[in-house]
Amino acid sequence: MKRTLIGTAVTIGLVVPLAVAPVARAAALPAEPTPAAVDAYLGEVMESTGLPGMSAVVTHGDRIVHAAGYGRDSEGGPVTARTPMRVASVSKSFTAMAVMTLVDDGRISLDEPVAGQLPGFRMADPRAAGITVRHLLNQTSGLSDTTVDIGAAQKAESLAGYVSALGTGTLTAAPGTRWEYCNVNYDVAARLVEVAGGRGFGDHMRERVFGPLGMTGSTVDDRVVTPSRGFNALYGTWVARSELSGFHAGGSGGVVTTAADMGRWLIAQTGRTGPGGRTVTPESLKIMHTPPAGRGYAMGWGEEELDGTGLLVHSGNLFTYTAVQAIVPETRYGFAVMTNSAALHDDTYDVLAGLVAMSRGRTPEVPGGDRQAYELVLGLVAAAAAGLGVLGVLRARRWARGRAGGRRRWIVARLLPALLPVALFAAYPDLISFLSNGRTVTWEQLTYFAAPLTITLAVVAAAGAVTAAVRLVRLRSVGSSR
Repeated sequence: MKRTLIGTAVTIGLVVPLAVAPVARAAALPAEPTPAAVDAYLGEVMESTGLPGMSAVVTHGDRIVHAAGYGRDSEGGPVTARTPMRVASVSKSFTAMAVMTLVDDGRISLDEPVAGQLPGFRMADPRAAGITVRHLLNQTSGLSDTTVDIGAAQKAESLAGYVSALGTGTLTAAPGTRWEYCNVNYDVAARLVEVAGGRGFGDHMRERVFGPLGMTGSTVDDRVVTPSRGFNALYGTWVARSELSGFHAGGSGGVVTTAADMGRWLIAQTGRTGPGGRTVTPESLKIMHTPPAGRGYAMGWGEEELDGTGLLVHSGNLFTYTAVQAIVPETRYGFAVMTNSAALHDDTYDVLAGLVAMSRGRTPEVPGGDRQAYELVLGLVAAAAAGLGVLGVLRARRWARGRAGGRRRWIVARLLPALLPVALFAAYPDLISFLSNGRTVTWEQLTYFAAPLTITLAVVAAAGAVTAAVRLVRLRSVGSSR
């Protein structure tokens, strides 16, 4: 979503080409990554990106190559490999694992309708009766932010209430015919885990997923493990903020974990048995890692190629935290990068790319400068707009005198350039939702990681509105004096 917002800025002409593009620095390293080499690379990343805090882990086969934290949290303490981090949509692969534990137990059937296994799951669209559990986990159910009452669902105080709130919703397509990313799929799946498993979703995760893998610092209940506040970037400054409510519960994005625990999780993706036993069978793990033909997404993992390396990967973006995980089936490497911040540019994927390069014996590029460049341009645009607004007000009388007595249509046409930013700002959330493939985006959400873009748009719109209003007042004053 963050890359979409950057694209939006380009579309409306706020981000313009820079005279000098940020130059990536290279870190020298041996042919194969060592803990010292990975640590040195991540240290350079922190320096070049200016991130407030980051934790990361690299695994290979059944061992952790390196797990560490860098920077600080919102309380000023050091970020370590055991610092709790929200991982947002990375949680989906954990929820899929929870479902598969019950598939292995014979309590959930992947290819039977959800409605027959989850009492209370009913929708206004009769096609919903054909949604299977596999459809939910592969994001092919037909569920969409655009056709369900997301606001009502997010206000629910339990997963049962969440599912009930979907009753008036419809589907965008028949189940199994179209892929569309939608958090609702995984929150419904979490409720199914509760019903089939006979206990709360958090309890099931602790006893059947986190526990067997030895992930003692992980939870889906942030009252048990509470992360510190995250950060948002604001024109080059990091501002500590509490996470937006309603977006970190349930199966779509509720996991709180650590770099150390993510190491154990990534090792489990190779089929290794955890200290508390196996979570799912090898057959179920293979199902989780195998997208349907032509889809490229399976149960919280998406297929992707990065510089010739085939990955299974998933990112996660909340409003003050960002994360990404990946595994390389060919080499059995695993990676996770987590930050306690969110901005217009997501650095976690760039860091992941560097770690993948290291695992291939290549020299990684050290990312940095993109976020600062975007925010610098936005800041300059906001300052220029404010200056032009002041100038427009000061010259309003001269403008009015030059157009007094002119035709009304001509005068309105001359005011349109000043009013266009107002119209654009009014449509801002809808525009972002459209560019985000229908994902619901609200004004409140746009005050978080998109804050620099939102403030710049507001300044541009305010300058245009004030200029147009003062010109009209001056025009009326000049007309009445004649």
